[in-house]
Amino acid sequence: MSKDPLLQPFQLKSLVLKNRIVTTPHEPAYCEDGLPKERYRAYHLERAKGGVAMAMTAGSAIVSRDSPPAFNNILAYRDEVVPWIRDLTDALHEHDTKVMIQLTHLGRRTGWNKGDWLPSLSSTRLQEPAHRAFPKLAEDWDFARIVDDFASAAARMKEGGMDGIELEAYGHLIDQLWSPLTNQLEGEYGPQTLDSRMRLGAEVLGAMRKAVGPDFVLGIRMAVDEAEAGGVTADDGLEIARRLRDAGLIDYISVIRGRIHTDAALTDVIPVQGMRAAPHLDFAGRVRAELGMPTIHAARIPDVATARHAVAAGLLDLVGMTRAHLADPHIVRKIAEGREDDIRPCVGATYCLDRIYQGGEALCIHNAASGRELSMPHRIPPADQPKSVMIIGAGPAGLEAARVAAERGHCVSLHEAAAQPGGQLRLTARSPRRREMISIIDWRMAQCEAKGVTLQFNHFVEPEDVLEAKPDLVIVATGGLADTDCLESGESHVVSAWDILSGDVDCGSDVLVFDDAGDHAGLQAAEMIAEKGGQVEIMTPDRSFAPEVMGMNLVPYMRALQDKETRFTVTYRLKTVRKDGNRLIAGIGTDYSDYRTERSFDQIVVNHATVPLDDLYHALKPHSTNGGEVDHDALLSGRPQALARNPSGSFQLFRIGDAVSPRNTHAAIYDALRLMKDL
Repeated sequence: MSKDPLLQPFQLKSLVLKNRIVTTPHEPAYCEDGLPKERYRAYHLERAKGGVAMAMTAGSAIVSRDSPPAFNNILAYRDEVVPWIRDLTDALHEHDTKVMIQLTHLGRRTGWNKGDWLPSLSSTRLQEPAHRAFPKLAEDWDFARIVDDFASAAARMKEGGMDGIELEAYGHLIDQLWSPLTNQLEGEYGPQTLDSRMRLGAEVLGAMRKAVGPDFVLGIRMAVDEAEAGGVTADDGLEIARRLRDAGLIDYISVIRGRIHTDAALTDVIPVQGMRAAPHLDFAGRVRAELGMPTIHAARIPDVATARHAVAAGLLDLVGMTRAHLADPHIVRKIAEGREDDIRPCVGATYCLDRIYQGGEALCIHNAASGRELSMPHRIPPADQPKSVMIIGAGPAGLEAARVAAERGHCVSLHEAAAQPGGQLRLTARSPRRREMISIIDWRMAQCEAKGVTLQFNHFVEPEDVLEAKPDLVIVATGGLADTDCLESGESHVVSAWDILSGDVDCGSDVLVFDDAGDHAGLQAAEMIAEKGGQVEIMTPDRSFAPEVMGMNLVPYMRALQDKETRFTVTYRLKTVRKDGNRLIAGIGTDYSDYRTERSFDQIVVNHATVPLDDLYHALKPHSTNGGEVDHDALLSGRPQALARNPSGSFQLFRIGDAVSPRNTHAAIYDALRLMKDL
């Protein structure tokens, strides 16, 4: 047997877990009609195939109709959920993976204009900033009904074959009562004593215990310390957990530290790239030592070394690697096979969570198969017939195309005009806080090298080079160039955000950053200018700035910018630029009226878009069999591309990523995987 601490079994009450790695409850938003159907099951099944000891599903499943799902959660109050839960648990049990589910009432962490349009309720009338709704102050009959709802939902989950249930108590209704910051009730559930604040949680757990029986696993994921003045302190949280443990109401604790009522608070609980890894791990170890009960924790534990330390040092019994399993669902299998270097790394981009919090579905920025298990493979199947494949461009799209083609057994050559791979991602990684993004490139480079891809850098490919090589398949992944063509006049006087990020242009001291793209580059450029002492105004014609950056990733930018000479201006558009001595005069307008004004700066930076670098593609089209055409029906149904429009053509030709149109890293990688897996 392996001596690796992560691969040792662990007994959680009646459950024997085959190793120490779990995925903690999270809601990928793959439900259909509130039910975990085929896509939901396939997502968790892939992680079971990868060896995870326990899949903890649903973050969180909803127990009451007046807790409408904030992001496509499982509706545990519906009887129809039971057979779908059974299908899920049966599938994972076949791989010796235990399955649990998290139940909750969201309280004020939702809105009234969702679901059945019932008013949200809480122990406070205070709005939760992240979800904006002002809740109704809960009444006694609300609590009686909610206790019954939890018990009924627990019974459904047990009937569906779940191995255990976890109660959510961080930022949701249960701990809204616990916290003096969010308990404005009067009477027996009010804030006057710890007993009164705990009353609802104890009643809920007691009713759930009665519904599922004494041998069934019940746990809690709770904010043991809210880390905010006036809130639940660490001593309070430990005392709450002791009382629940001693009453036989919980069998384990999953430790959270902090609050989640704002984007900033949430990001401290679930850190993004550039923030400290595993910031709450030592605190979780303190909780385990003081409570003496099975302890789980997950908060930016992205790598095997940190996970192994957590278990070996006795800080945790079970370590949650949830975002890491979005990046690579086969982590445990690769550890067991001695292939840790082969694990696709989580880069902390948190594209997954930011998408959910904007009403989307969880997707990994650099594993396009995660969440698409029904149509995209995590393990690439071999091709029937090896081909000669020539790929031009070593950004994320080109490298993914090369990786997948090599996995299929093709003979692959990859050509890049620059001295190093990475494309725009290499610019992104120049910012210290986003340097982890380069792992998206480094992992693919290692995969390509291991699979025999021929790599050629400092090579600007001409059409003649392709014709001379006589490949069967050509993929143009040349990316794009920064585009500042968005002004009525004066474009020659501005620089691009890329110019700032690359260091090709020095930062000014009084700078306008005009950003109508709304992605990371604009804020990265502004941050770089501000860090060097410049005064920065970030202007957008939109009603909010940087909408493509999204909530959790916006937090580090605000922390870097708001204590410096920065200003944020929305709903104004840069129209013209003209020189005035050594200054630049910005002509500023708006989409809402004919209003115009002028302002003076010493530098104007534009973050607008990219223009596809597609000259090579267009030069090669006449020589290709398909004229560059993509059969969309074949692409979307998983069939090979078989179009043959040009009898005199000598190769198939496709372009991917920003060489087609400006999008993002995930789109570029998905382009490559979706096309290449069938070629």
